[in-house]
Amino acid sequence: MCLCLGPAKSGKTLLMKRLQGDEKIDDASHTVPTNGINLFTIKSDDGHFDIIVREIGGSMAPIWHHYFDRVHKIIYVVDASNLCQISAAGVLLYSLLVEPKLQHVKICFVLGKMDLSYRQMRNEALLMLHFNRLIREVSQKITVIEASGMTGQGIELLRNWIFDPETLKAVGSTGNAAAAAAAANAVFTTKK
Repeated sequence: MCLCLGPAKSGKTLLMKRLQGDEKIDDASHTVPTNGINLFTIKSDDGHFDIIVREIGGSMAPIWHHYFDRVHKIIYVVDASNLCQISAAGVLLYSLLVEPKLQHVKICFVLGKMDLSYRQMRNEALLMLHFNRLIREVSQKITVIEASGMTGQGIELLRNWIFDPETLKAVGSTGNAAAAAAAANAVFTTKK
């Protein structure tokens, strides 16, 4: 299972739509803050594999922990053009990193909305999070990707991260990660 998390208005939905292959994204595209959960089916480059990414709204951060069972990857999105949001995003990220259920997950830290920010903001965001120290001290493997849901920058890097060889090997037995995720989701919903 893969989750997409991050503070409210960080650009998760637009990024997931672009990753899903929605070609109708342009300057007039508009999304509303997610107050719940969105499911996105992401296909590999060759189309042989797909995986469901569960995007959970930033306003639901206090209950994110209810969705941590059977999670192998987390896409954590922050708005790199809004340095005021970075400290709040850091608090949420640190809470994920100390969660016992997430000690072995892979995390993709996405600096989103890069089309709206300038190059130095990336460095400032990572400095504010004490990122170099963080990656030395946590057990999770963290990958940083700069992306934009509007322009498509970084989308292929994110897709390659999702469908790394280890994930493809795990999915290869079923041939369809979406079916496996749907089965897992069915089990999850019956346990509530």
